Amino acid sequence: MIFLKLFLVFSKIGIFNFGGGYAMLSLIQNEVVVKHQWMTMSEFTDIVAISQMTPGPIGINAATYVGYTAVVNDPAGYPAWMGVIGAIIASLSVLWLPFLLMITISSFLLRHKNARWINDIFSALRPAIVGLIAAAALLLMTKDNFGSITESPYVFWCSVIIFGFAFVGTRLFKINPIFMIVLCGLAGLLIY
Repeated sequence: MIFLKLFLVFSKIGIFNFGGGYAMLSLIQNEVVVKHQWMTMSEFTDIVAISQMTPGPIGINAATYVGYTAVVNDPAGYPAWMGVIGAIIASLSVLWLPFLLMITISSFLLRHKNARWINDIFSALRPAIVGLIAAAALLLMTKDNFGSITESPYVFWCSVIIFGFAFVGTRLFKINPIFMIVLCGLAGLLIY
């Protein structure tokens, strides 16, 4: 039953995959942590971190790890090798509907790419994509990532300062994001 649920959940996430993997994260979190409770928020945060470090799109990587974890943690007690099947199902499920949709409408969009109503549709999608990416950023601002202002104010404020430094550095001073990640990692290593 978990395999069918993985297929349906990730097919639904895949069809709303506007804006790439980061926009998809809030949808994945809502389904796997809130609705189906296949994992905790802490586990999901770990999956996001691992998905960012491994090669490939973050949304597909997250689907792969979630598929594996959901099957292995299922109360039915599936063995670890069945988790691989869950990972494959989740990964393919998040891809198949967008792939078919793009194949179907790509020639139509190429023929009408200068039509005003096509541009209006894409203009309407842009704020939604920004909202989904912002939701993913807010989703990751948890006690697990930033600390708690009441339980560990030092960790919280150091995390906020590092975040602010990274934001200002990449946005205003156009510092290379990879270099910024290294700098923030070093700052975290020294502070913590």
